[in-house]
Amino acid sequence: MKSFEFQVWEITKRVDRKAKPWRVRWAVAGKRFEDTFRTKALANSFRSGLVKAANDGQPFDTESGRPWAETRAQQAVTWYVHVREYMKGKWPRLAAKSRRGTVEALTHVTLLMTAGTRRGRPADAVLREALYVYALNPRRWSEEPSGTHAAALSWLERASLPVTELDTVASVRRVLDGLCTRIDGKPAAASTIRRKRAIFYNAVGYAVELGRLDGNPIDRIQWTAPEVASGVDRRVVANPTQVAALLDALQSLGKRADRVTAFFGCLYYAGTRPSEAADLRRPDCVLPGRCVDCDTELPDVTAAPAGQCLHEKIEYGWGRITLAETAPRSGTAWTDDGQAHERRGLKHRARKDTRPVPIPPQLVALLHKHIKNYDTAPDGRLFRGLHGGPLSESVYDRWWKLAREQALTPAQVASPLVRRPYDLRHAAASLWLNAGVPATEVARRLGHSVAVLLRVYANCIDGGDEGLNDRIGGALG
Repeated sequence: MKSFEFQVWEITKRVDRKAKPWRVRWAVAGKRFEDTFRTKALANSFRSGLVKAANDGQPFDTESGRPWAETRAQQAVTWYVHVREYMKGKWPRLAAKSRRGTVEALTHVTLLMTAGTRRGRPADAVLREALYVYALNPRRWSEEPSGTHAAALSWLERASLPVTELDTVASVRRVLDGLCTRIDGKPAAASTIRRKRAIFYNAVGYAVELGRLDGNPIDRIQWTAPEVASGVDRRVVANPTQVAALLDALQSLGKRADRVTAFFGCLYYAGTRPSEAADLRRPDCVLPGRCVDCDTELPDVTAAPAGQCLHEKIEYGWGRITLAETAPRSGTAWTDDGQAHERRGLKHRARKDTRPVPIPPQLVALLHKHIKNYDTAPDGRLFRGLHGGPLSESVYDRWWKLAREQALTPAQVASPLVRRPYDLRHAAASLWLNAGVPATEVARRLGHSVAVLLRVYANCIDGGDEGLNDRIGGALG
């Protein structure tokens, strides 16, 4: 603990001690301390240091009795040691993708927190790989690094600056400025800079929590991260006709592409995230319809016909899907079970929460066709890879690019229009808002808060520009 309550006495000499007869006595918060010295000059120098620290307004450590700055400097750990402790504490509560992003950011920071002039520095690429693969991943600490990586980690242990280096404004600013540059020297994206700054801030906050810093030094400097666009760009939002053309293009590309047509339909017609759609299971789907030939209501259009009518002509109705879990791909190095995909609950929700979403007849038809043609995986998943595993991002991204080239004009292909599959979710939200669906219901279906919904999709809400322009023109006239 720290205390400003300090008292010191005059130097005294003890005749019963031959080696160190000169004694300095002082007290911190009522607790007495003393130290002995060989000569009076040494004792006087020590006492003068204590008095100067008190006159400068420095607190004293109640355990050692020494000035707080001196005690902390003696107990200081390097940034390399600190950040490993930080990752060990954070690891169990982070999702796999968050682990990977945190390690990526702290790898960047740790390279910036080294003595650049120290001899024998390995190449940055080797240092970065050693940190990313071994040093900051607690799952790999039991493994023996390769010779090159071991040498790099040994150099980092020697060259890493102490955490107390961040007490200086120049050091903090140097790290923050360094986060603005990519590996290749080009400027980093604004969203990347803000993400890495937030992780750096949290790691420094952990140093404050452990008493290694008095306060978070990032708060003391005037440095602002670049602004990140919070709203969706209108140019990425496709209209229903364009989406229908894209889905038709997928079906025309052959069976391999057609296997993901209903997957993309979930993103647009139900507004799901890709990871949510990829983990959708047959028991979570309600797919009703009506047979046109026999006028029979069908609670489940995928069920085998019970009578003589084969229900070949179906009029689909509104159905429902219930989203329960996701399995985003994170990489085997970041999951607890060593699998590439991490099974987890829905984003921003408790582990067992679900989200029911009504789906229009168009999606009911797509899901019916998909189940009829391709069946499901043994565990009930609708969408899977060619060998039965989880649907890979690289697979559906490839088919999406081919569908854009076939369904859109060259100018549209070169534009941001639905460049990513995720943009179908943006198109769904924009369609619902412009159709007059209350923001609370749109937010519920998307799994957002209303505040986030309105901030993200404000630019995509059609406010009736022509009518408003006429009213403004009338006022001007």
